Amino acid sequence: MQEAKFKRVAAVLKQRVEDGIYGTKQKLPSEYDLADEFKVSRLTVRKAIESLIEAHILVKSRGKGTYVMDTPKVESGRLGLQGFTEASEAYGKKSHTEVLLFQKVLHPSDEVLQALQMKTATKESIYELVRRRYWNDDPMTIEQIYIPETLVAGKSADDFTGSLFAIIEQHEPIMYSNQEIEAMLTDKRIGGLMKIPVDSPLLKVQSITYTADAKPIFFDNSYYRADKYRFKTTLVRNKL
Repeated sequence: MQEAKFKRVAAVLKQRVEDGIYGTKQKLPSEYDLADEFKVSRLTVRKAIESLIEAHILVKSRGKGTYVMDTPKVESGRLGLQGFTEASEAYGKKSHTEVLLFQKVLHPSDEVLQALQMKTATKESIYELVRRRYWNDDPMTIEQIYIPETLVAGKSADDFTGSLFAIIEQHEPIMYSNQEIEAMLTDKRIGGLMKIPVDSPLLKVQSITYTADAKPIFFDNSYYRADKYRFKTTLVRNKL
């Protein structure tokens, strides 16, 4: 019974952090006040807080109280090449996806054709997929992806609300991705989609994902919140 009480208190406190009721670095009410609010003992509250400290959600400062931990940025590449859905699971987050556009590209640009190593005269079509990806209720990234028709044949927009990697790996094994990262400021269009102010810091990531034999799988222009994301890469120095 006691265990059920502390888990209930911990769940409510965690939800308040996720909903922004308790903001980053904010001091929580005292154990006495929380015990009074939840109609439980201070020991129960203390146990709930300790469980959230272990989960790196709260932090306690001796003599000052309990605070919401400054949430670390998501580190892309921390566990190797992962899709957004896989990364969210690794961080213990709930992800969901909103498909904004899925259509055949009638006149692909030279940039897209070159990235996918396709010639203008090819009979194979290219599809454009635009998605807004969320962690919990926060928009984290806007993806604009170009994919050869063979990898998405027979698919509709509803099929892309989950893992794109899972769909593609039914046809091709994904092995690596080359990325170019550019810092920029949010414009009105992206700001509206990401629900952040214009001129907020943003990371534009252009990437081409390949099979083991260097066959391009898809070409991606994505926009990430710079206050939530950071990218990890490995660079090898070539000696002259």
